[in-house]
Amino acid sequence: MYARDDVATTNDWQQLPTGGHVDAAVDAFRMLADPTRFRMLWLLCGDEYDVTTLAEKVGIARPAVSQHLTKLRLTALVTVRRDGRRAVYSARGGHVRRLLLEAVNTADHHLTGEPDHD
Repeated sequence: MYARDDVATTNDWQQLPTGGHVDAAVDAFRMLADPTRFRMLWLLCGDEYDVTTLAEKVGIARPAVSQHLTKLRLTALVTVRRDGRRAVYSARGGHVRRLLLEAVNTADHHLTGEPDHD
């Protein structure tokens, strides 16, 4: 199954994904349903951040950022790498970036009344 409409065939959309794929996708959407996590992940799509910098950008306490990042890591939406003593986080690849961008574009169409694309 493909993540993009313009690549997937009609046949791809007529076959249900496996239960494991559905569960993982639903977990990811559950994580994105929180506005703070959505904002954090949006920033992480554009650059790498440590907890302190991300807390400043989003405007919440560092412990809360750490808790959100843990949840995002458990659902494989972010990755972490060590930079000396710092842990640096980023979004996990192009699929996550496209997912967020499509969500914001869908919201834009809803808010502005612009017609959907085919």
